Amino acid sequence: MDVVLPVLNEREAIPWVLGRMPEQFRPIVVDNGSDDGSAEVAARLGAEVVVEPRRGFGAACFAGLVAATAPIVAFMDCDASLDPADLPLVCGPVARGEADLVLGARRAEAGALPVHSRMANRYLARRVRHLAGAEVTDIGPMRAARREALLDLGITDRRSGWPLEMVLRAGLSGWRVTESPVPYRARVGKSKVTGTVGGTLRAVRDMRARLAEAGRAARRR
Repeated sequence: MDVVLPVLNEREAIPWVLGRMPEQFRPIVVDNGSDDGSAEVAARLGAEVVVEPRRGFGAACFAGLVAATAPIVAFMDCDASLDPADLPLVCGPVARGEADLVLGARRAEAGALPVHSRMANRYLARRVRHLAGAEVTDIGPMRAARREALLDLGITDRRSGWPLEMVLRAGLSGWRVTESPVPYRARVGKSKVTGTVGGTLRAVRDMRARLAEAGRAARRR
């Protein structure tokens, strides 16, 4: 299985993440404009490195998905907040044919998720349940699905709305969407989204657009 790891200045976390990657998983590190040597660190540690010059979380995820060759592809952050050792919990149901998309529902340790992030996730999960019928509690960054099916979903967002759009489109397409609980730790370094005012505002705009799009699609059904 392939694991897509979007990276933007994650030099300090990369060794820990790659060092805990299960043997049957191939890491694909997608460098999205790092200036701290992240790509070089990842390459030195044996990961496949893809360079995506167009900035945006979704752009990095899509580049990794295109570069992947395994039938099942997983995604996760590369900031040491999620443990690669938990990937089998998320990928297993897909591999066994029990689910089409599995999200790692984060069980956060104290201080790992700011209050506003928790509230935003509850709101988004509620909207996903209402609009797309996917019974989720968290729009978490660790997830897995079949590669070809993901490409066929036609996800268009190339910024912060990518994770949300994936779940919305999957639900609207009748996918079996499930969750597996995974531990979530305090990340190494500062978040590129919720850690800055600009990043937070961009994420809000992107996600509002994806929800509005899903609302229109749901009304047409």
